[in-house]
Amino acid sequence: MTDENNPIEQSLNDKENRRRRGPRRDGKGNNARANEQALGDKDIIRTDEATEKAGGAKLIGNRRILPFMKLELPMMAFSIILVIASIVAIAVKGLNLGLDFTGGVSAGVHYEQPVEQAQVVSALSEKGFDDAVVQYLGTRSELLIRLPPQDTKDPEGLSQELTNALNLSANPASVDNISIIGSQVGQEIYLDAILALGLALAIMMIYVSIRFQFKLALGAVIALFHDVIVVCGLFAIFGWPFDLTVLAAVLALIGYSVNDTIVVYDRIRENFRRVRGLTPYQVVDLSLTETLRRTIMTSGTVFVVVIALLFLGGESLYWFALAQFIGTIAGTYSSMYIASSIPLRLGLSREDFVVQVKPEFTEEVVVFADPEIQNAKD
Repeated sequence: MTDENNPIEQSLNDKENRRRRGPRRDGKGNNARANEQALGDKDIIRTDEATEKAGGAKLIGNRRILPFMKLELPMMAFSIILVIASIVAIAVKGLNLGLDFTGGVSAGVHYEQPVEQAQVVSALSEKGFDDAVVQYLGTRSELLIRLPPQDTKDPEGLSQELTNALNLSANPASVDNISIIGSQVGQEIYLDAILALGLALAIMMIYVSIRFQFKLALGAVIALFHDVIVVCGLFAIFGWPFDLTVLAAVLALIGYSVNDTIVVYDRIRENFRRVRGLTPYQVVDLSLTETLRRTIMTSGTVFVVVIALLFLGGESLYWFALAQFIGTIAGTYSSMYIASSIPLRLGLSREDFVVQVKPEFTEEVVVFADPEIQNAKD
């Protein structure tokens, strides 16, 4: 029996019952509590039984990890089908190239009074000038008219024909700055556009490879290729006009999509280094969960601007805004399920982001034995 009044026994009991404050090691270098202290309370990994039963979700602090990668296979299947359909549509049906690529006639028109674009298109159609593209130039009385290639090669005669066709009742028109664009020039612009897209993708791959890792760079380029093909494929499927404004939207889409992907990649790299005890798929889920708010805010603001252009920008900006609208959806989706999924399929792991110490750089203990010093000690 122990004597409660004995100070020695009481001290031993206090030490035995006292909660251990220091981390306990198991001899193998594992130190769970030390990791928790290093990560902080908000980064401590806790298992939630309800979410585990629902599909293996976990909690870090009080934040729930959304299981994005649970939908990886159906989303990838959907992307593959969409890309194949887009490639087939572009190869079989082709893009409905605008006058910027096919050549044609471009003319500036000035009306004495403001005029509606639909009135001008209808007046040209009645005189046999079909498929006209009409855009405002600053005011509603200054317009730019583009027509498909015409049989005549005389600018003066064509100018007179256009003037007669464009004259409205009580609102005469004057045509100036008429120019005939040959098909060869349009073909050069088309080839330059393809070269610009390929160069942009190559530069993006080099950039991501240098900043992050080749597995991530490959995923980013595949995601960008997916976005471009989807936008161009939908324009080919529905026969929408593809001109320089749409090409500008596609190039802008590459910049937007890679920016969103870089944000996700930066968080993935940080979480691989910072959080222990998670599988690569759970690290990706955690990273997508942490960047979800930023993605919603960024995509939301882009959608507001694009929708405003879509309904209020007029006919000249309509197809540009439509391409941006489709591309924003595709870019947000690809950053989550393509750019993040491809590296996982390539074996992305924590070792890709942690510097490993090579054996030849391991420190060795060197003992310097000087005979004179040893004799002096003796």
